[in-house]
This record gives sequence, C-alpha cells and structure tokens, in this order.
Amino acid sequence: MDENEVSRMKAYMVFDIGGTYIKYAVMDQEGKKLESGKFPTPCEGLESFLQKLSQVTKEYSNSFELQGVALSSPGAVNVKTGFIGGASAIPYIHGVCMTDLIRERTGFPVSIENDANCAALAEGWLGAAKGTEYYICIVIGTGIGGSIVINQSILRGTSLHGGEFGYMIMGAQSKNPLDQTWSKTASTHALVEEVAKRKSLEKGMLNGEDVFLLADKGDTIAKESIAEFYKRLAIGIYNLKYALDPQKILIGGGISKRQEVMDGINRELKRLRDDISTLRIEVQACQFENDANLIGALFHFLKGAGRFNE
Repeated sequence: MDENEVSRMKAYMVFDIGGTYIKYAVMDQEGKKLESGKFPTPCEGLESFLQKLSQVTKEYSNSFELQGVALSSPGAVNVKTGFIGGASAIPYIHGVCMTDLIRERTGFPVSIENDANCAALAEGWLGAAKGTEYYICIVIGTGIGGSIVINQSILRGTSLHGGEFGYMIMGAQSKNPLDQTWSKTASTHALVEEVAKRKSLEKGMLNGEDVFLLADKGDTIAKESIAEFYKRLAIGIYNLKYALDPQKILIGGGISKRQEVMDGINRELKRLRDDISTLRIEVQACQFENDANLIGALFHFLKGAGRFNE
C-alpha cells in the first residue's frame, strides 16, 4: 500500500486510558489496527494528558482521513454528558467533560465509554458473542465487574452500576455482610489472599500465577483454595443466570486465558443442578484481551455515529 493510498483512507483514532499506560490505535471501520502504540499515562495532570492525546491525534491526521476520536476509560462514564464519575488511578480525568475538552483540542467528534463496557462490546461485535443478542461479561481480577449487553447496547442502570456484579452479597456469615461480596470472596485477589493467609506469607509475596504454579506442583493449600474459588465463582454465575437469563455468559480478565479455570467453573456449574434447578449453565472465555478496549471503543463510536450502514 503506497503513501498516497494510505493518506486517502478513512480511519478512527482510538485511545484506551489506563492507570499506567495509554494505548492507542488508528483503526479502520472493520476494527483492524492500521497503526498502534502506547505512552505512559501523564502524571502531571489534565493539561499534560490533553496535550499528549491531541499531539498523537494530530500526527496521525497528517497520514489518515480521521473521522473521530474514540475513548475507553476507567470510572463511571456517562456516555451522554462525557463526564467520568466514580474514582480511578487517574484522578484528573474525573469531574470534567472529557469529550468536550478533547473535541476542542482535536477538532474531531469524540465518544467515550467505560473500559469494561468496551471489552464487552468488542465481544459482541467481533468476538465470542458475535451474533448474540443478549449476553453478559464477567471480568475477574482484583475485583469482579462486568457488563450486561442487550442488542449491542449496554444496560447501564439508574446509577450507572449495571453489571457491577462484584457487589453481590454471597453470604451472611460475617457480622458485616458487605465483607461477603462476590469481589471480596471470589476474585483473583481474594484467591491469592486466602492462599497467602493459609501459608502465613506476607502480603505481596504471591500473585495469581504463583498460586496456580503451586497447585501444579501438588501444593495442597493451593489446590484446595482453587477448588473453593471455582465453587464461589460458580455460585455467583448461577445466581446471575437465574436472575438475568442471558444467552451467553463470558468470562474476562487474565485468568480466563487458563483453560483449567474455565473447565473448573463449568464443572462446578454442572453440580448446581437438581430436579428444580434444571438449567444447563456454561461459561466461555472472552476472545479478546489486549485489544478488547480499543475495539469496543471504536464500536461505541461507530454505533453512536450511525456509521455501520455506510
């Protein structure tokens, strides 16, 4: 492809805002990356952040016919107003109209969506939920979050908390039931903490990969904790299936790439059946990983701009 052909290509500038790095890509309307890169998330403040995004956008606008800027962001994103509520590792992005600020700097139309929602939208557009009208994504990591997607649209809820599955209370054994949320009892972080506590290890000495390596080597504590981990996840998924009854349930987060995790959850789900609870519940892993937020952010922009029929 020669330089003149590239210069005539319509494309979109897409940013995935993370606490450590901001990934970016120039993408075509089919979700293909034409150019990509990343830079450290500015720590100086909002002005440095805006300057860097506008600089990258300007550089690529010389080579591509950019149609707009799409953003994936942490926090409680209000896609209508462009404001980011809640909290994240980047305090300065909250409380300002991010879409207006970037539009003023770049001169392009701008859209913004929550990062977990972007990952879910990517799966429905080009991934594991392609062609599925109603599905949920459960993202397992430090906590448990996710998204509910119906007809390619996110079910956001009155307070923008739709899909915050990790807040579900899974037991009342504690004096404070909020100590028994799904995030606190069944996240990867919870698994690591449990193993570390049982082995009398200091905080930070283990991570999720370490726990599975221990189990592979026959460590009894790790194996028992992982088995309980699968059971706790299965119980939450069971509840979500009966409450929401989606067509598909996808699991995201780094741990979803381990086939034994998917097998373990599905094994526990099979056990949660009897004469009354007869539904056959299964989960599958999300298809995308590193590029999920970029793909979903682009999808959100295209859908909002009505460009799928062009």
